[in-house]
Order: sequence, then structure tokens, then C-alpha cells
Amino acid sequence: MSGPRVNSFFLGNSSGVNFSIIVSPRDAETGKLQLANCSGSKRAGDWNLDVTPGLNTSKVTVSLSRTLELCLPNATECCPSPLCMVETLQVLACRGSVTLAQLLIQAEIFANSSFAGNVSENATIIPNQAFKPLGSCPCNLTAGACDVRCCCDLECTPDLQQLFSASCFTGVFGGDVNPPFDQLCSSQSMEYTPEWFPFLCVQSSLDNTPFLGYFYHGSTSTPKVPSFKIPLQTPPGKPFTGYREGDPIITEEDEYFTVPQQSMAGQCVGNAPVAYLHNFDVKCLTNLESYKEGLPHDVRINTGTADFIQQNVVYRAITDRGKFVTESENLAAEVLCQNVTFAEHYKFTWKDKNIEQINVTVFLGSLCDGEILTQRFTVEFLSLNSTDGEELFENPGYQAGKPVRAANLNASDPLGSLNIWQPAGRGLCASASYRPVLFGVDSYSGCILEVDINEDCSLLRGNVTEKLNALIQATHIGKRDNSSYSDLNDWVEIIRLDPCSSNVSTGGLKGICPDIPANLNIRIMFAKVGAVQGVPQQQILAVQISYSTVLWQFQCGIGCKNTLSILPITASVQFIEVPAQPPLPVTRYHKIYAEFDCNQNEVCWPQLLYPVTRFYTGEPYSQCLAKGLFLAFLVLLAAITSNPWFSKLWNR
Repeated sequence: MSGPRVNSFFLGNSSGVNFSIIVSPRDAETGKLQLANCSGSKRAGDWNLDVTPGLNTSKVTVSLSRTLELCLPNATECCPSPLCMVETLQVLACRGSVTLAQLLIQAEIFANSSFAGNVSENATIIPNQAFKPLGSCPCNLTAGACDVRCCCDLECTPDLQQLFSASCFTGVFGGDVNPPFDQLCSSQSMEYTPEWFPFLCVQSSLDNTPFLGYFYHGSTSTPKVPSFKIPLQTPPGKPFTGYREGDPIITEEDEYFTVPQQSMAGQCVGNAPVAYLHNFDVKCLTNLESYKEGLPHDVRINTGTADFIQQNVVYRAITDRGKFVTESENLAAEVLCQNVTFAEHYKFTWKDKNIEQINVTVFLGSLCDGEILTQRFTVEFLSLNSTDGEELFENPGYQAGKPVRAANLNASDPLGSLNIWQPAGRGLCASASYRPVLFGVDSYSGCILEVDINEDCSLLRGNVTEKLNALIQATHIGKRDNSSYSDLNDWVEIIRLDPCSSNVSTGGLKGICPDIPANLNIRIMFAKVGAVQGVPQQQILAVQISYSTVLWQFQCGIGCKNTLSILPITASVQFIEVPAQPPLPVTRYHKIYAEFDCNQNEVCWPQLLYPVTRFYTGEPYSQCLAKGLFLAFLVLLAAITSNPWFSKLWNR
């Protein structure tokens, strides 16, 4: 370890286990480790040992209690040298006199480099980079040492400079901080000079150079922060103003609060941030070999006002493993099993822009080697005004990630459903389950249907259509998230487009069936019709269902001994946003005003009279006005004298 604090974990039940720490457990003569002694304590020298027990994992923290400042004159309890401490530690976990586990730590800790003494009143004056270069040698990056290829580094001796004198850095970085620019009259470079050079060249001192401020960015410079570790979204000293919809939830350590989620590619990402007011329900496949624990449940969450709350965690045991575990066909007699997390359900209670409470339910079970686990992770945001788990709809519109409401208004029970497949195992349609369509989430799913070579084409079309129609048990879709079954105006009717038939005849051939409606396309059009407390109110305008047909042909395997083939059928959901205002139509004629754009042309006609305007500050306005009037007089005089009647008048 190189810092004053290090964490580790003890796997297993920590009930009745005593933890202790020993300093310098090596023998001074032989250099070998001393025998472990379970009679130690949780404090040894300047080191403290803290243990945070858990269900099956205990967090072990070793911390240093002394200061790491360099010694000042006549000071004690400090570091006499930059290498402040070199010690060997040993952490023991014992049950009685039996050692269960031990951890060896080699600590090499340096003193803090920050200065803690009296600051001299002689302040260093740093010049403004916009008017004077901050450093005459930008490539001099290392203090007290010679930087290779930096020929302007005064710390490089002549012998060292001979080694890289032919490969010195050039330009501003190499020390040429005031090079003559191309428009200078004394410049010898003809690479970027225009054709009118040197007729209109610039005669100026090198102190007035365009390279001033080459490394100066001012307030536009933004720091680069590491991934998944960000500062608070407000400047230091100001309170946190709360979350907005879609903002990532922040922990006490200024890191993202993460829960496994599905990526755009369909794979599960373990460190995906949780977005405020975005619900989700995902399932991830894993096994014992690739299983990883998620974020610890003792992490405190930022409520949105710079306060922190603890998660309320309830642990439960899985009673039905069949819903989560797929057993392997080749299980050995003796297999390794481990207690793992099967499901985690998070419920966030929110009010306005703040998080009021977090309830977590964790389901644990035993997973053995060779088994496939389908983990489930759900996140649900409930308003503080909700009752009995039912959300009171403060915003009647749809929110991203919430299920789309469906209804069968032609039946006595109007409750309907709009689903897509959730395949499992071999991906067969017979074993696939359903999951609801979520608002604003474009989805694509499917399953595999086994078809015999002697399958009747008409029966196959009917079978496929039946399985696709089973996804849509509804006649209407709710315009809003709080649509009432008793009000028909709250619903839009589903527009169904039947599959087209090409009447292609197969001539009695087996294993070929045309016009199979294998693809179901669901298009949902929505628009933003307002906002409630700054949250957009989104409403569904229309829903259309169509089918795409394919030509199914029997795929012959090796030797054509198998009489079964596969037919993949799919369902896609696409959300299309309709703008509130119709966009301007694209015209066939479009005038380009680049001729008058001063940023794209060297000649800028709009600024022809710029020196006589108030925006020009190079000279006093009175002088500019006088020069402008004199120039106008000369132009007027030239116009008069060039007129023919003026020559006649002059001759008279």
C-alpha cells in the first residue's frame, strides 16, 4: 500500500471471528515472517483495524492514524524524510486459536508534498498569458532535471544537449514563443503569404504577435474527469439544487450509483448509472465463474440537497430456484456452490427534485457450478404522495421507461397488454415469456419456431399470425399514463395493416412456403404537449401495426436426416416523435450568404467603414471621424474632377 488507508474483504460468515493486526511480523535476524499469533488487537502502533460485518462478506479497513507532513524545525510527530514509513503489516482472522485467514501488507508511504508552514509575503507575479508568454520554454516539464529534446531547458548541460541537438522540439513548444508571423514584412516565410504580399504587409514589433495567448483558453477550459467519478454539478460552496429527470444519481463518494442494466447491444452492463425518475426491469444471464457482486448496499446516496441517506435493505431467501436457474445437463456428482444474489428490487421515494427514501429487497440463493442464473434487477420511483404502492400521477403524460397502457375496450374486462418476447434457454417460442413495451424505448426481440418439412403453408401462416397476435391483447392504447377506461377519448385505436399476399404458387414443392408474416412492426407516434413542474408531458397520438412477409425454405442439414427446420419470427417497436410545430418545408431555391460572411472570406464588405464606427477603439473617435471626413472629401473631389462638365468649366 502507498496511502494511509487500504480496504480488503473477508469472504464467509464473520460471526465469532476475531480480527487483529500485527506490525513488523518479520524476524529481525532471519527476515522470515513470525508465526501468526491470534492474541493481537485491532490497534498496533500507528495502525487501526476496522471491520464492517456483512451477510457473507466483511469489509476490512486498515488505516494510519499519524500525520504524513514533513518535519519543520523543532517539530515532532512528523516525517523526517520524504519516504515517511516503510513497515510490514499482517492482518489475522481467527476463530479461537485457529487462524482462518491472513493478509500480508507492505506499506511504503511518502510524506505529503503540500506545504503547511508560513507563507512568505513575497508573492510570485504570474504574467497574463494573453499579453506575455507565461514561460519561455514550454517543453521544460521536469524541475531539476534535463528534459530530452528540449534544447531551451537551461538544466541541460552542453554534453547532454549534444545527444539530441538534431532532434529538438520546434515551434512554440520548443521555446520559439515569439516567432515572426507570416504577415510580417521582415518575414522570410512564403508558405502562407497571400499574392498581395508584401504590398500590404504588417510592420510591427515582435512584442505584438498573434502567438500571444497560444496556450491561453480562459474560462473555456474544462477539466477532464475519470469515468464514473465526477464532481458535483454545482460549484463548490453552493448547495446541491436537486435532481432533474434523467440526471445520474450520485453517491456520498461523488461517484455514480450503479445497477446492472442492458446496453443497446442487449448485453448487461454492471456499472450502468441509475437515472432519476427512470424505471427499468432487466434480466441478466450469468454463471458461477463470471458472477460479480454489485455496488455494496452500505453506500449512502445524495438526496439532491447535499444530504445523504442510507439504503433500507431487506434480505430474503429464494424459495423457487426454477424461475431463475437453468440446470446444466452434465452436472458432476460433487459441484461447487455459492450463495449469490438472484434479484434486487430498488424503490426510490421522491418528492420534487429530491430523494426521500430508498428501500432495497435482495433475494439470495445458492448457485452451483455449471448452472446458468437469470438475475433480475428492477428500479422503481414512487412519489411521496403515493398510497399502497399506487403512483399518484402528478404528471399525466408518459415518462420514459414506463409501460405503455393498453386496453381491450370491446370486452367486459378492458384490461389489455402490449408485449414483446423475452426469450430464454434455446430461444424457442414455446418457452419464451413476455415483457411489456416501455415508453420511449425502441425494442427488437424474437423467438424461433420449429417447422416440419411437411408443414402445410396455410397452417404455418395461421400459427405464426397467432403467435404474433398473442403479443397484442388490446384494441386501444392509452394516450396518457392515467387514461381512464370509462373515457373513450383517453384512448387511440390501434391501426392494423394485414399482411400482403403475392399469390405465389410453390407447385406442390415441400419445404417452401411464401408470404409468411414473420415480422411484426409496431410504430407508436407521440408528441410533447406540455410540461408539469419542468418535466415534459408526453402523449401518444397514434399506433400502427404492420407485418412483413418472408419466404420460408427448409434448411437441409448434414445428410438431410433431420425433418425439422427453424423459422425466426421477430417483433420490433419504434417510437416516432412528432414535432409540436410543423417544420419549414425545404425549398428548391436557397440563397447562400457566404459572400457577406466575414468569417468565411478574406474580404469583408460589411466592415468597410469599420474604422469610423464606435466599435473601433484603436484611435480616439474624433481622429477617426476627422480622417473619415477627409477621405470622403477626397472621394467627392475625385468624382467632381472626373466629370466632363468640370473640364469644360475649367477651360472657360
